[in-house]
Amino acid sequence: MRKARLMVDKDFTIGVIDKRMYGSFVEHLGRAIYGGIYEPEHKTADKNGFRKDVIELVKELDVSIIRYPGGNFVSNYCWEDGIGSIERRPSRLDIAWRALEPNRIGVNEFCAWAKEVGAEVMMSLNLGTRGLEAARNLVEYCNHPEGTYWSDLRISHGIQKPHGIKVWCLGNEMDGPWQIGHKTAEEYGRLANEVGKALKLYDPDLALVACGSSNRDMPTFPSWEAEVLEHCYDTIDYISLHTYYDDEEDDLATYLANSIDMDIFIKSVKSTCDFVKAKKRSKKTMYLSFDEWNAWSFYHSFISKGLDDTCEPWTTGANLLEDIYTFADALLVGCMLITLLRNVDRIKIACLAQLVNVLAPIMTQKNGPAWRQPIFYPFLHASHYGKGVSLDVRLESPMYDNAKFGDVPYLEAAAAYDRDNERLTIFAVNRNPHESILLDGDLRCLNEYTLIDYILLEHRDLKAVNSAKNPSHVVPHKGSDVKIENGHLEAIIPKLSWNVMRLGKQ
Repeated sequence: MRKARLMVDKDFTIGVIDKRMYGSFVEHLGRAIYGGIYEPEHKTADKNGFRKDVIELVKELDVSIIRYPGGNFVSNYCWEDGIGSIERRPSRLDIAWRALEPNRIGVNEFCAWAKEVGAEVMMSLNLGTRGLEAARNLVEYCNHPEGTYWSDLRISHGIQKPHGIKVWCLGNEMDGPWQIGHKTAEEYGRLANEVGKALKLYDPDLALVACGSSNRDMPTFPSWEAEVLEHCYDTIDYISLHTYYDDEEDDLATYLANSIDMDIFIKSVKSTCDFVKAKKRSKKTMYLSFDEWNAWSFYHSFISKGLDDTCEPWTTGANLLEDIYTFADALLVGCMLITLLRNVDRIKIACLAQLVNVLAPIMTQKNGPAWRQPIFYPFLHASHYGKGVSLDVRLESPMYDNAKFGDVPYLEAAAAYDRDNERLTIFAVNRNPHESILLDGDLRCLNEYTLIDYILLEHRDLKAVNSAKNPSHVVPHKGSDVKIENGHLEAIIPKLSWNVMRLGKQ
């Protein structure tokens, strides 16, 4: 059995873990809204048509913030279509996803649903086909108490108290040629700055997120970030990152190492932000919003390859991007969560994309059950136990050689320390497909701590999935091979496993 060494000291920190690190994303796409969170005909539907079974699963995940309403959808969206009497709302063509948008769910309904699940709303603005005026009006509609046209209109719609939305995305993936209203970095940077200035004049405490590159492989990365920030560095608070990883080559060793690419992406964006900071001689630090991230499985449904011909265009609630996630995907999601925790000094917002049915940890069946996909569990454990500060752990792990990433550690780990409750949580993934790893942990600064719980997610079949008929095929269980005594930890980390070790004072 190979060995790894881990050193943890509660005084060596990376940064505070912002609760917005455990966010998600709901877009008007496929069955994310219609047939996902909203299904008035479902037996569990509440008076507003929202599925209560889905609400309970989202509450279980403890999602802190939810990005809405897009995604590509937002770049052609008129938010005014989704307010007022539902019966009078127009149906529109959503040309981003070639769908019919009935506007049964709009800003007021979604904010009510988010409040029900205990999540903050992160509102996206259309900077594709629209711009400053529509953005300003939406902020006034959502946030102003009363006495103006848009705030009084909201009140006439039955929403007396303002929504108080604090986080606003200035468009979506505006660097992408696929984006409706795609812009150059200069065009977008100037627009983002002007919109940001107007919103900050209304409320300087609003948190504004500018569009970074859609992924690290974009030909304009990272010059896009540099040029955009040249224009709006003083106005915005965050710049976004998006990434998805798939396994099209059916190469597990490379697939599970993609979190290394994620880390490189983060550090490149941090460096670009700091370059602009230095160039502007600014004292302001630019933070990052990783507001789209997930695995994108090789084993996902055929339709999820894109807008397939079998999907009737201009319909509502088509089965688009409904990835069926495997146990292997859960391991990658665990590695990605560890990478996020290692970068909390700059990442303050992160959104698993998405939440229900579309690239999602939660799946539903029309008129049927809702269930947890395997990727549900690593996110659940991180959102529940990854609180406080992220510790700068020192890890020595055996390596394997990979053609894409070079030396890759078999073991990945991160640690969160909750000072208020005196709890330490160690998250670990063993990428080794052949054998367990003996982990030797130096916790000498925590010599009074003992094991509270050990949660283990493992499965002999990498392609194992959960389904409506078998929702508990891939589930975590209680592990046993961990010993802690006088600040020394010894654990056997099973091959291909996600591990959560929770410690507390005696």
